[in-house]
Amino acid sequence: MRRRVLLDALWREPSRLLWLACWSVAEALPSLTGGYAVARAVDDGFAAGRPGVGFAWLGVMAAAWAVAAVSARQVLLLIAGIVEPFRDDLLRRVVTGALRAGRGGDSAAVARMNHQVELARDAFGAIITVVRSFVFTLVSVAVGLSTLAPAVVPLVLPPVALGLGLFLVSLPSLARRQREFIVADERTAAAVAAMASGLRDVTACGGEERVAAEVGQAVTRQAASARALARVTATRTLSLAVGAWLPVVLLLAGAPWLVRQGITGGVILGTLTYVMQSLAPALGGLVQGLGVSGVRLAVTLERILHVPGPPVAHGDTEPDTLPDSARLVLRGVRFAYGTADQKAPEPVIDGLDLDVPEGDHLAVVGPSGIGKSTLAALVAGLLTPDEGEVLVGGVPAARVLPAARALIPQEAYVFPGTLAENLTYLAPGATPERVDEVVAAFGLADLAQRCAGGPLDPAELSAGERQLIALARTYLSPARLVVLDESTCHLDPAAEARAEAAFAARGGTLVVVAHRISSALRAKRVLVMDGTRVRLGSHEEMVAASPLYADLVGHWTGLPAGAVAEDADVASGRRPEPAALGGDLNRLDA
Repeated sequence: MRRRVLLDALWREPSRLLWLACWSVAEALPSLTGGYAVARAVDDGFAAGRPGVGFAWLGVMAAAWAVAAVSARQVLLLIAGIVEPFRDDLLRRVVTGALRAGRGGDSAAVARMNHQVELARDAFGAIITVVRSFVFTLVSVAVGLSTLAPAVVPLVLPPVALGLGLFLVSLPSLARRQREFIVADERTAAAVAAMASGLRDVTACGGEERVAAEVGQAVTRQAASARALARVTATRTLSLAVGAWLPVVLLLAGAPWLVRQGITGGVILGTLTYVMQSLAPALGGLVQGLGVSGVRLAVTLERILHVPGPPVAHGDTEPDTLPDSARLVLRGVRFAYGTADQKAPEPVIDGLDLDVPEGDHLAVVGPSGIGKSTLAALVAGLLTPDEGEVLVGGVPAARVLPAARALIPQEAYVFPGTLAENLTYLAPGATPERVDEVVAAFGLADLAQRCAGGPLDPAELSAGERQLIALARTYLSPARLVVLDESTCHLDPAAEARAEAAFAARGGTLVVVAHRISSALRAKRVLVMDGTRVRLGSHEEMVAASPLYADLVGHWTGLPAGAVAEDADVASGRRPEPAALGGDLNRLDA
């Protein structure tokens, strides 16, 4: 996967690579001519008493550097043209993976998006730069040395190859240490993010010391990983000593022998110029680039490309399948939250069987934290069960075409744009007349008049207005399975009743995670989750069969649990909810 992504980035525009090679040849002119020009300037010019010739050869070297300076600018522009689209591809992968992530989201996506994508971009650019520079420099120096004095080649190139080999042998260990550091960085970012999002609760519960200790452990582990990585990277010093400085020692130590072979002082000086001006910096750049940027790129790409997503539940099912109905079936569904290092996490849902025929209106009721939102995410295909299967029209929920089902959470999303653009986002073919009907049905007329066709500022909308827009948008969509996960929690009871009644009359299958008990009264069937077992039936059946449900309804109506079923006005919805309680299931659970 990593190799394919890198090759795709490199070969996206072959002509760009060709131009990069051409400008790299021009940039390598000092490596090709530098040592030769110095040797000729000394032997044919200054040592021979002809300073004009010497300065002329030095002028050749200066001209080569001028050409290299111009070429370096073009090289950077060409590398940027390769690297920036590569970065954009990685960002698309991260965002797509985070939106499709299993287990309710991907907490590490923030670290990948904010830090690791930039690391990968910078590392990729650095690798292209240093590898290209080393290859063209090595070839240029080899040609220059062969032209200048073939006798010095054995003293220069074999040590360079040996130093390079020592470094390449150490790369696997470097990769492991770098991966450990990246993982530790992710965990620290996740720990800090979790702490920041719950600071109010941490302070209210007096948990500062415990949370600080947990975050401190993550920071300590990251520091230990950084120290281990630093120790391994010390091998680069040995590689440079062998590849970059051993040739210098050999040249100086072998100078008497070279002179006896007819090698002049100018040639020896030119050879040293090739080594110290060209080869040593190029090898140092390669070792630094591959040792840091190369390993970092490999590890970071592994983290970025290994983005969790909903797996295919049935091997024969094609992705994004349009189901033939909105019937919802759960068979032996088990789901537990937890990380890989937790051996046996407690399941939130265990052995759940459920059959919701198309056209049904199901309300899900239970205490906070019992698994209602987890069930909603499983039904919507955002989570995949650890065991069992969730089918929509016979298709695994994770593979259902997005247009066929919709989940509206508690916090609805509204994007900058007009009200009509927000409402028709999932139904671009909706007519203006149809949009006006939905605006009236969901009580958005005042908002439509207020914005007068202009763009909405989501920050200026109330939470209830954002929920109404999301509800109306889903109502206009072609989705036949709609899941409302307490998506009316910011609406008053009348607006909630109006929205649920509209969806019930719309057709398709409606699953409502109830925020108020009145949602259960409006449903055809009620699913009660109480932590020990799951019960399914009508409102009257649940009042008689579930003590928890009877207790919730009794709190809502103000009647004893045994008398709840006899309150016909409440059961029919003719009596409003008591203002003191508001029918809020979450408040009752607390």
